Amino acid sequence: MKQRPGATTTEVSPTRETLNPVLSPTSPLTPWILGFAIAVLLATLIVRAIRKDRREYQQFKRLMSSAPRQRMMRKWLRESFVLFGATSAVLLVLSWQFIAPLLVATDHWIPIHDLPGFAVGIAVGVIGAGIVGSVLAIFVARTSDEVPTIGDVSALLPRNREELVIGALLSVNAGVVEELMFRLALPAAIFGLSGNAVVAVVASLLAFGILHVYQGWVGVVSTTVLGAIFMALYLGTGSIAVPIIAHALVDLRSLVLIPVVIYGAHRKSGDAAPDTLEPAPVAAATELHVAADTPPGPGNSEATYPR
Repeated sequence: MKQRPGATTTEVSPTRETLNPVLSPTSPLTPWILGFAIAVLLATLIVRAIRKDRREYQQFKRLMSSAPRQRMMRKWLRESFVLFGATSAVLLVLSWQFIAPLLVATDHWIPIHDLPGFAVGIAVGVIGAGIVGSVLAIFVARTSDEVPTIGDVSALLPRNREELVIGALLSVNAGVVEELMFRLALPAAIFGLSGNAVVAVVASLLAFGILHVYQGWVGVVSTTVLGAIFMALYLGTGSIAVPIIAHALVDLRSLVLIPVVIYGAHRKSGDAAPDTLEPAPVAAATELHVAADTPPGPGNSEATYPR
């Protein structure tokens, strides 16, 4: 098995016994500690997504003015940063020593790091595809009655300058904290508990998808697929920075680019009323309306909003 760039010439075994532990892999307490941490985290996320996030999203969709929308969006931003940022930090302390073995165990899955420049090419290709997709989505939106979305996410589109700022912060925050959680910390912890790379990757992808259940089942499926793409970028390049950037760009496309280009949200003030989205004045544009009863969902990323 080939090793990743920068590794020593000694072959690294993916077994837990060979690790230099922060939390000793050979200790009989390690599985219990990791298992408890994973169980609490997943239970919290699933219950929160099914009950709290869906309820708040439905409430948010009924908001008509920008002020309460902004308050809810800021609330989601704070909660996302604390929930995913803090828990990722704790989980990484417990599972840091399992990150490298997980990458070794998945080395043969997506070995693009063995080809010089290919990993960079893949990342550039994904970003390029996102740009092309954005252009096509904008074109379709300008010739139809609404912006095409996957899942119930239309309400997430910012309607004015103030909401655009929060949308940008939500996008960057989601890119950072969600990737640290679902591509780095959680898979490493599950791998440390199970010793099985497939279980670690699949379980973290399912958790990421369920997080967006408030978007409906179409949203759950689409965000799971998107999470798989981010996971492939991480496993293929060995760098968590690549999916972080890709995730943030996908969210910025949805929460900044589309509202600006299609609706001219940057020209509107949050103090103005009514707070409905209308297309920016463009010669070829037809009247586009995003229903005022379809606003943003809980502030957690390429999926908490259109990904």
